Amino acid sequence: MAGATTADRGERDEAEASASGPPPAPRRPRLPGVRTLVVTGVLLVLIGAGGTWLLYGSQWLRVERVTISGTDVLTPAQVRDAAAVPVGSPLISVDTGAIEDRLRRKLPRIDSIDVVRSWPHGIGLKVTERKPVLIVEDDRNSGKFVEVDHGGVRFATVDKAPKGVPRLELTPDESGAAASLRRFGPDRLVREAVRVAGQLPAAVARDTRTVKVRSYDDIALGLTGGRTVAWGSAEKGAAKAHSLAVLMKAAPKARHFDVSVPTAPASAGS
Repeated sequence: MAGATTADRGERDEAEASASGPPPAPRRPRLPGVRTLVVTGVLLVLIGAGGTWLLYGSQWLRVERVTISGTDVLTPAQVRDAAAVPVGSPLISVDTGAIEDRLRRKLPRIDSIDVVRSWPHGIGLKVTERKPVLIVEDDRNSGKFVEVDHGGVRFATVDKAPKGVPRLELTPDESGAAASLRRFGPDRLVREAVRVAGQLPAAVARDTRTVKVRSYDDIALGLTGGRTVAWGSAEKGAAKAHSLAVLMKAAPKARHFDVSVPTAPASAGS
């Protein structure tokens, strides 16, 4: 006898499915009860209140020490006094921005300052001091010098010129310098001199004693041994530095060098 056909099996499956009824509906997730919600809310409030008390009201997380790093000319005591960190206050409430502002205002020698909380009881002050690139004589205090940093900022007056830092000389008594001072202003000319000082080859920088600014495009260097360099403006500094290094190597006994036009450098004297 022949077996059941595909059609017969299909009819039988449909009949069995009809007999067993429709598939059960998916179960909906059970929502938490009101009591559970209330208890959870109370716990969250208690945790928040406890955390707030721990940060602001307890004696555990308060400022007890101030550490200073990175000082060179400045002393840690000077930085600590100027910072005026509120020792005893909650660490979380210390205004680090206000500390930075006080330090910059009271200690111009500071170039940058990083104020960090050191949990659980400390404030750290990481100082970066300005470094003098040039010095100028203080017109108001005879025998004193004003230090100038890489940005042209005059930041400190000192009794003694730092060793190895060239002296900046502005010469407004000459007609060219007077015109440049009127056009660019002394601060701009100082920044141009700083640019030149930063462009010098290392060997030349070590021997540089003065940077003389006669005008915007007439800057000259005074080196050890009475040697001079006509640099011109601060433009094309890399090319001028390269030309000067080559020129000095080719004419080691020369006393005067001119790289104001770097493509046509010249030397003279011996």
